[in-house]
Amino acid sequence: MIDRIAILGTGLLGTSAGMALRASGFRGSIVGWNRSPEQAILALQMGAFDSIASDPLEAARASQVVLLCVPIYATLDFMEKLAAVLGPDHLVTDVGSTKRVISEAADRLFNKPDRAAFLPGHPMAGKERGGACLGDANLFRGAVWLFTDDPAAQRSPQSAELVKDWRELVRAMGSKTLDLDPARHDELVAWVSHLPQFTATALSALLEEEVGAAPELKDVGGRALREMTRLGASPFSMWRDIAHTNTEAVERALAALEQRLAHLRENLRNPELRDEFEQANKFRRE
Repeated sequence: MIDRIAILGTGLLGTSAGMALRASGFRGSIVGWNRSPEQAILALQMGAFDSIASDPLEAARASQVVLLCVPIYATLDFMEKLAAVLGPDHLVTDVGSTKRVISEAADRLFNKPDRAAFLPGHPMAGKERGGACLGDANLFRGAVWLFTDDPAAQRSPQSAELVKDWRELVRAMGSKTLDLDPARHDELVAWVSHLPQFTATALSALLEEEVGAAPELKDVGGRALREMTRLGASPFSMWRDIAHTNTEAVERALAALEQRLAHLRENLRNPELRDEFEQANKFRRE
């Protein structure tokens, strides 16, 4: 049974995970760490953690489960460091938005009888802004928490049990769990998560250039403008790593959207425009 968890990264997801664990009835200890002491202290004040660690590797060694809630390249860096100090009675998992590179590193560094287990994970939950101040105990309720586990992993009995127990804690936080192949995961999220983000970013940047000097025009846009540009507030610091580690899938999705937009532009006065609206309405109904 898991009774000691370290969460490295106390931003939105890390803080929300700590709060969600508490709300689900988890009675063990939860320690947090962040490279920004201010963010860590804020998360502590919000009740996400019992204590804040000064050394992330020491916190990991003293815990059974380590949840990495940092950007993808920082996750990969932590994986290298943690593999050297953790053993078969530990589980490391993450919340990264791309999984191929993380799953490949997990196969290389973890999931052997004499090493810690690694369970690649990705909760399909979040907000357009980050930070501990936006932590939400209900963030994962009703969301899908994806895993890209390696069925060939040869784990110790202790770490295999930790994997099973962590999955149960995720479900206790209110998430539905789904297992995917890492490549299939990255392909799917390019369409349903990354494409919407980059579309909103492009639209928001375009509007800033076109109407940014006329603030009253933002009010004219109303709800449609707010909904279409909400993701435009997302930070580059997170999406840079996603763009770098899922480039080909995102490029394919963006190219397909470019073709669709060109089709719309060419048929603004033709019957084909109605067909596009009908296709869009069908997707929303389903």
